Amino acid sequence: MDPVIAAIRNDLLKNADPVIRETSQRFFREEITCYGLKTATVTAIAKKYWKEVRSRDKTEIFTLCEELYRSGYLEEAFIVSTWAHALSDRFEPGDLAVFERWIDTWINNWAACDGFCNHAVGDFMTRYPERVADLKRWANSPNRWMRRAACVSLIVPAKHGKFLSEAFGLADLVLTDPDDMVQKGYGWLLKEASRKHQSEVFTYVLLNKAVMPRTALRYAIELMPKEMKAEAMRKG
Repeated sequence: MDPVIAAIRNDLLKNADPVIRETSQRFFREEITCYGLKTATVTAIAKKYWKEVRSRDKTEIFTLCEELYRSGYLEEAFIVSTWAHALSDRFEPGDLAVFERWIDTWINNWAACDGFCNHAVGDFMTRYPERVADLKRWANSPNRWMRRAACVSLIVPAKHGKFLSEAFGLADLVLTDPDDMVQKGYGWLLKEASRKHQSEVFTYVLLNKAVMPRTALRYAIELMPKEMKAEAMRKG
Protein backbone atom coordinates (compact mmCIF):
# COMPACT_ATOMS: atom_id res chain seq x y z
CA MET A 1 0.00 0.00 0.00
CA ASP A 2 1.24 3.48 -0.89
CA PRO A 3 2.16 5.44 2.28
CA VAL A 4 -0.20 8.25 1.24
CA ILE A 5 -3.14 5.85 1.17
CA ALA A 6 -2.20 4.55 4.63
CA ALA A 7 -1.97 8.12 5.96
CA ILE A 8 -5.34 9.04 4.45
CA ARG A 9 -7.03 6.02 6.00
CA ASN A 10 -5.43 6.81 9.34
CA ASP A 11 -6.86 10.35 9.20
CA LEU A 12 -10.28 9.05 8.19
CA LEU A 13 -10.31 6.60 11.09
CA LYS A 14 -9.17 9.27 13.55
CA ASN A 15 -12.05 11.54 12.51
CA ALA A 16 -14.69 8.81 12.21
CA ASP A 17 -17.90 9.43 14.15
CA PRO A 18 -20.21 6.45 14.77
CA VAL A 19 -23.24 8.76 15.01
CA ILE A 20 -22.54 10.25 11.56
CA ARG A 21 -21.89 6.75 10.22
CA GLU A 22 -25.31 5.62 11.41
CA THR A 23 -27.24 8.68 10.25
CA SER A 24 -25.54 8.70 6.83
CA GLN A 25 -27.34 5.51 5.85
CA ARG A 26 -30.67 7.38 5.95
CA PHE A 27 -29.79 9.16 2.71
CA PHE A 28 -29.36 5.92 0.75
CA ARG A 29 -31.61 3.01 -0.08
CA GLU A 30 -28.67 0.78 -0.94
CA GLU A 31 -26.27 -0.29 1.79
CA ILE A 32 -23.26 2.01 2.01
CA THR A 33 -19.91 1.62 3.73
CA CYS A 34 -18.60 4.77 5.39
CA TYR A 35 -16.33 5.89 8.20
CA GLY A 36 -18.75 8.58 9.35
CA LEU A 37 -17.27 12.01 8.58
CA LYS A 38 -18.76 15.34 7.62
CA THR A 39 -18.18 16.24 3.97
CA ALA A 40 -16.12 19.29 4.94
CA THR A 41 -13.73 17.09 6.94
CA VAL A 42 -13.29 14.68 4.02
CA THR A 43 -12.64 17.59 1.66
CA ALA A 44 -9.98 18.95 4.03
CA ILE A 45 -8.26 15.55 4.15
CA ALA A 46 -8.43 15.27 0.35
CA LYS A 47 -6.83 18.70 -0.08
CA LYS A 48 -4.19 17.99 2.55
CA TYR A 49 -2.94 14.89 0.72
CA TRP A 50 -3.43 16.41 -2.73
CA LYS A 51 -0.51 18.68 -1.87
CA GLU A 52 1.59 15.53 -1.41
CA VAL A 53 0.55 13.74 -4.61
CA ARG A 54 -0.05 16.56 -7.11
CA SER A 55 3.55 16.47 -8.37
CA ARG A 56 3.30 12.78 -9.27
CA ASP A 57 2.63 11.52 -12.77
CA LYS A 58 -1.09 11.50 -13.62
CA THR A 59 -1.06 7.74 -14.25
CA GLU A 60 0.34 7.21 -10.77
CA ILE A 61 -2.38 9.44 -9.27
CA PHE A 62 -5.00 7.41 -11.16
CA THR A 63 -3.55 4.26 -9.57
CA LEU A 64 -3.93 5.83 -6.13
CA CYS A 65 -7.53 6.72 -7.00
CA GLU A 66 -8.26 3.12 -7.89
CA GLU A 67 -6.76 1.96 -4.60
CA LEU A 68 -9.10 4.35 -2.80
CA TYR A 69 -12.13 3.14 -4.79
CA ARG A 70 -11.34 -0.50 -4.03
CA SER A 71 -11.93 0.04 -0.31
CA GLY A 72 -15.64 0.58 -0.94
CA TYR A 73 -15.77 3.46 1.56
CA LEU A 74 -17.85 6.47 0.56
CA GLU A 75 -15.34 8.96 1.95
CA GLU A 76 -12.52 7.43 -0.10
CA ALA A 77 -14.67 7.78 -3.22
CA PHE A 78 -15.14 11.46 -2.32
CA ILE A 79 -11.36 11.88 -2.18
CA VAL A 80 -11.12 10.43 -5.71
CA SER A 81 -13.71 13.00 -6.85
CA THR A 82 -11.69 15.86 -5.33
CA TRP A 83 -8.40 14.68 -6.80
CA ALA A 84 -9.83 14.00 -10.27
CA HIS A 85 -11.35 17.49 -10.35
CA ALA A 86 -7.98 18.95 -9.34
CA LEU A 87 -6.37 17.10 -12.27
CA SER A 88 -8.70 18.63 -14.87
CA ASP A 89 -6.03 20.80 -16.48
CA ARG A 90 -4.07 17.62 -17.21
CA PHE A 91 -6.91 15.66 -18.79
CA GLU A 92 -6.34 13.99 -22.17
CA PRO A 93 -8.95 12.39 -24.48
CA GLY A 94 -8.00 8.85 -23.41
CA ASP A 95 -8.87 9.59 -19.78
CA LEU A 96 -12.57 9.17 -20.51
CA ALA A 97 -12.09 5.41 -20.86
CA VAL A 98 -10.55 5.39 -17.37
CA PHE A 99 -13.45 7.37 -15.93
CA GLU A 100 -15.98 5.10 -17.61
CA ARG A 101 -14.33 2.04 -16.09
CA TRP A 102 -14.30 3.63 -12.63
CA ILE A 103 -18.01 4.43 -12.78
CA ASP A 104 -18.96 1.01 -14.13
CA THR A 105 -16.77 -0.87 -11.65
CA TRP A 106 -16.87 1.04 -8.37
CA ILE A 107 -19.63 3.62 -8.20
CA ASN A 108 -22.69 2.19 -6.46
CA ASN A 109 -24.61 5.14 -4.97
CA TRP A 110 -25.86 8.57 -6.01
CA ALA A 111 -23.40 10.55 -3.86
CA ALA A 112 -20.27 8.93 -5.33
CA CYS A 113 -21.79 9.18 -8.82
CA ASP A 114 -22.68 12.86 -8.59
CA GLY A 115 -19.53 13.90 -6.74
CA PHE A 116 -17.36 12.42 -9.47
CA CYS A 117 -19.43 13.16 -12.56
CA ASN A 118 -20.61 16.72 -11.81
CA HIS A 119 -17.05 18.00 -11.60
CA ALA A 120 -14.39 15.66 -13.02
CA VAL A 121 -16.40 14.30 -15.95
CA GLY A 122 -18.08 17.68 -16.44
CA ASP A 123 -14.62 19.27 -16.62
CA PHE A 124 -13.59 16.67 -19.19
CA MET A 125 -16.64 17.34 -21.38
CA THR A 126 -16.06 21.09 -21.26
CA ARG A 127 -12.45 20.51 -22.33
CA TYR A 128 -13.30 17.93 -25.03
CA PRO A 129 -16.88 18.75 -26.18
CA GLU A 130 -16.57 16.36 -29.10
CA ARG A 131 -16.62 13.51 -26.56
CA VAL A 132 -20.08 14.37 -25.21
CA ALA A 133 -21.41 11.91 -27.79
CA ASP A 134 -19.82 9.11 -25.71
CA LEU A 135 -22.41 9.78 -23.01
CA LYS A 136 -25.09 8.29 -25.28
CA ARG A 137 -23.41 4.92 -24.85
CA TRP A 138 -23.47 5.38 -21.08
CA ALA A 139 -27.18 6.22 -21.26
CA ASN A 140 -27.80 2.81 -22.84
CA SER A 141 -25.81 0.88 -20.23
CA PRO A 142 -27.48 -1.85 -18.13
CA ASN A 143 -25.74 -0.24 -15.12
CA ARG A 144 -28.11 2.28 -13.49
CA TRP A 145 -25.16 4.39 -12.27
CA MET A 146 -23.73 4.65 -15.79
CA ARG A 147 -27.14 5.86 -17.01
CA ARG A 148 -27.34 8.43 -14.21
CA ALA A 149 -23.70 9.41 -14.85
CA ALA A 150 -24.51 10.14 -18.51
CA CYS A 151 -26.92 12.85 -17.40
CA VAL A 152 -25.28 14.32 -14.30
CA SER A 153 -21.95 14.70 -16.11
CA LEU A 154 -23.45 17.70 -17.95
CA ILE A 155 -25.00 19.36 -14.87
CA VAL A 156 -22.38 22.09 -14.42
CA PRO A 157 -21.97 22.94 -18.13
CA ALA A 158 -25.78 22.97 -18.54
CA LYS A 159 -26.09 25.39 -15.63
CA HIS A 160 -23.98 27.80 -17.70
CA GLY A 161 -26.06 27.33 -20.83
CA LYS A 162 -23.91 24.74 -22.62
CA PHE A 163 -24.84 21.45 -24.31
CA LEU A 164 -28.60 22.06 -24.54
CA SER A 165 -29.20 19.83 -27.57
CA GLU A 166 -26.99 17.14 -26.03
CA ALA A 167 -28.98 17.35 -22.78
CA PHE A 168 -32.21 16.82 -24.71
CA GLY A 169 -30.61 13.92 -26.60
CA LEU A 170 -29.65 12.20 -23.35
CA ALA A 171 -33.09 12.86 -21.85
CA ASP A 172 -34.63 11.22 -24.95
CA LEU A 173 -32.57 8.08 -24.35
CA VAL A 174 -33.62 7.67 -20.70
CA LEU A 175 -37.04 9.35 -20.94
CA THR A 176 -39.04 6.36 -19.70
CA ASP A 177 -36.30 4.71 -17.65
CA PRO A 178 -37.99 2.87 -14.74
CA ASP A 179 -35.14 3.60 -12.30
CA ASP A 180 -35.86 6.65 -10.14
CA MET A 181 -32.14 7.39 -9.74
CA VAL A 182 -31.94 7.83 -13.52
CA GLN A 183 -35.21 9.79 -13.60
CA LYS A 184 -33.87 12.20 -10.97
CA GLY A 185 -30.58 12.45 -12.86
CA TYR A 186 -32.06 13.58 -16.17
CA GLY A 187 -34.72 15.69 -14.44
CA TRP A 188 -31.92 17.50 -12.61
CA LEU A 189 -30.05 18.01 -15.90
CA LEU A 190 -33.15 19.59 -17.47
CA LYS A 191 -33.63 21.77 -14.39
CA GLU A 192 -30.09 23.14 -14.67
CA ALA A 193 -30.52 23.66 -18.42
CA SER A 194 -33.67 25.67 -17.68
CA ARG A 195 -31.62 28.34 -15.90
CA LYS A 196 -30.47 29.69 -19.28
CA HIS A 197 -32.99 28.01 -21.59
CA GLN A 198 -36.30 28.05 -19.73
CA SER A 199 -38.59 28.22 -22.76
CA GLU A 200 -36.78 25.40 -24.58
CA VAL A 201 -36.88 23.10 -21.55
CA PHE A 202 -40.54 23.98 -20.93
CA THR A 203 -41.39 23.10 -24.53
CA TYR A 204 -39.50 19.81 -24.18
CA VAL A 205 -41.42 18.95 -21.01
CA LEU A 206 -44.80 19.74 -22.60
CA LEU A 207 -43.96 17.59 -25.63
CA ASN A 208 -42.96 14.64 -23.46
CA LYS A 209 -45.03 14.94 -20.28
CA ALA A 210 -47.44 12.18 -21.35
CA VAL A 211 -44.66 9.59 -21.00
CA MET A 212 -42.18 11.37 -18.70
CA PRO A 213 -42.20 9.91 -15.16
CA ARG A 214 -43.56 12.43 -12.63
CA THR A 215 -40.31 12.28 -10.67
CA ALA A 216 -38.31 13.51 -13.66
CA LEU A 217 -40.96 16.07 -14.59
CA ARG A 218 -41.02 17.62 -11.11
CA TYR A 219 -37.24 17.99 -11.09
CA ALA A 220 -37.21 19.51 -14.59
CA ILE A 221 -39.71 22.28 -13.77
CA GLU A 222 -38.48 23.07 -10.26
CA LEU A 223 -37.07 26.51 -11.15
CA MET A 224 -39.98 27.59 -13.34
CA PRO A 225 -42.75 30.08 -12.42
CA LYS A 226 -45.82 28.53 -10.80
CA GLU A 227 -47.99 29.09 -13.90
CA MET A 228 -45.58 27.07 -16.03
CA LYS A 229 -45.35 24.40 -13.34
CA ALA A 230 -49.13 24.12 -13.21
CA GLU A 231 -49.36 23.71 -16.98
CA ALA A 232 -46.61 21.09 -17.01
CA MET A 233 -48.24 19.11 -14.19
CA ARG A 234 -51.73 19.28 -15.67
CA LYS A 235 -52.87 15.90 -16.89
CA GLY A 236 -54.37 15.35 -20.29
